[in-house]
Amino acid sequence: MSAAPTLSRRFVLAGLLTSAASCSLAEAPERSLRPVSKPSGSNGQARHSTAAEALIEAAKLDGKVGYVVADARTGQVLEAHNPLLPLPPASTAKAITALYAMERLGPGFRFATDVIATGPVSGGVVQGDIVLAGSGDPTLDTNRLADLAARMRQAGVTGATGRLRIYDGALPHLRTIDPEQPDHVGYSPGISGLNLNFNRVHFEWKRAGSGYSVAMDARSDKYRPTVRSARMEVANRSLPVYTYEQRGGVDRWTVANRALGKGGSRWLPVRNPGAYAGEVFQALAAAQGVRLELGDPVSRRPGGDVLARVLSDELSTVMRDMLKFSTNITAEVVGMAASARGGNMPRSLRDSAGDMSRWLSARTGSRKARFVDHSGLGDASEISCREMVDALTTLAPKLALRPMLKPIPMRNASGNVLDGHPLEIVAKTGTLNFVSALAGFVRAPDGTDLAFAMFMADEPRRNRLSKAERESPQGASAWNKRAKNLQLRLIERWGALYSG
Repeated sequence: MSAAPTLSRRFVLAGLLTSAASCSLAEAPERSLRPVSKPSGSNGQARHSTAAEALIEAAKLDGKVGYVVADARTGQVLEAHNPLLPLPPASTAKAITALYAMERLGPGFRFATDVIATGPVSGGVVQGDIVLAGSGDPTLDTNRLADLAARMRQAGVTGATGRLRIYDGALPHLRTIDPEQPDHVGYSPGISGLNLNFNRVHFEWKRAGSGYSVAMDARSDKYRPTVRSARMEVANRSLPVYTYEQRGGVDRWTVANRALGKGGSRWLPVRNPGAYAGEVFQALAAAQGVRLELGDPVSRRPGGDVLARVLSDELSTVMRDMLKFSTNITAEVVGMAASARGGNMPRSLRDSAGDMSRWLSARTGSRKARFVDHSGLGDASEISCREMVDALTTLAPKLALRPMLKPIPMRNASGNVLDGHPLEIVAKTGTLNFVSALAGFVRAPDGTDLAFAMFMADEPRRNRLSKAERESPQGASAWNKRAKNLQLRLIERWGALYSG
């Protein structure tokens, strides 16, 4: 009685794999895509490798392709193509960052943001300064900053003899994650020990007569505090769409009026996160009746009483969201916090990423992995597919990475989701212009469990891009679409070939 359901699942799997393959390949596969016994001997492995190379050739990708698929339980490599070739991991680097942070900080770690009184409170008035002190929380938003202001007021504080100051020195202050990215992209903001709204400011514009009205704010679903540390001017031109400079401690933007239309909005990166968070907190405190004058930042976290505190979610939740939404700032902050916890306060992002590279080498014996950041945004990060799979099979089970990874639906060659597909895929994606990566796990209905990593990159083509071209270069979308299709076709093939 128990054999019938298993047989049925196998035939369903074989049927779905065969139908999906028929619409995605330029040539028929060397063998039927149906569950078969695992290959034995070098001749069988060679035939399977040839079939995979046919898939790669059919994808017509310029550049280099590498992959490794292994038994997720034992780590035994089942099939590989350029397994030791170092290639850019793009955002799959965040999987390594999550492992690094989970070991160094622990799954229950929380970032704290505090309000500190540098003197006693008398009659509701702090006899000294009030300091907004961050520990780097990358998920702090305007709503939680408002909660912090409310808690300060609930503690009986109505003012201070001194000023409101900020402490953002728990982490290095970076103007941007990757200097090679266009100035206006929100995924490469500044970073400090005090961050807000993923260090992005909301820019909104509306047609007003013959011109435009513009607003810069730190909005949430409840609040819209106006921001002065970032300012926008509409310029009479077509291109460039944006220009940026920092002057007088203010992020000064211009935008081309001919690119605006009737109205709209977008989030722009913040380059001085501490000042941004400080002025927003000042406004939120004033709404609570606590009016404070902004003063200069402090270079060290002061002693004194903590008047109010807000905490981030536990690190395991923060990491799950980071992997789901691929938030670069979260990866960089937790990576640097993990380096600091290891006893090495990073001087820069590259310094911290180097510490992560050494950590990975110590844990898995990797020799080719070299990271320049924790998010995968930087071009110079490299890791081989074998090293990524080694991390997935040796570290992920101990550090509970798999439950944090995002489910990946199987799609056909047209990009349509194949509902009810029997392969269960959880993975981290990675996409840069002319770089595509996927790393994670796939489970077949019979319980076969595989770990895989796939890196594809046309580095010469990417390296030719100017800074201005990096947001949406010609040909990148089509190249990445072909790469993603190839990744799913390979997974589809492995699911049939190595299950049963």
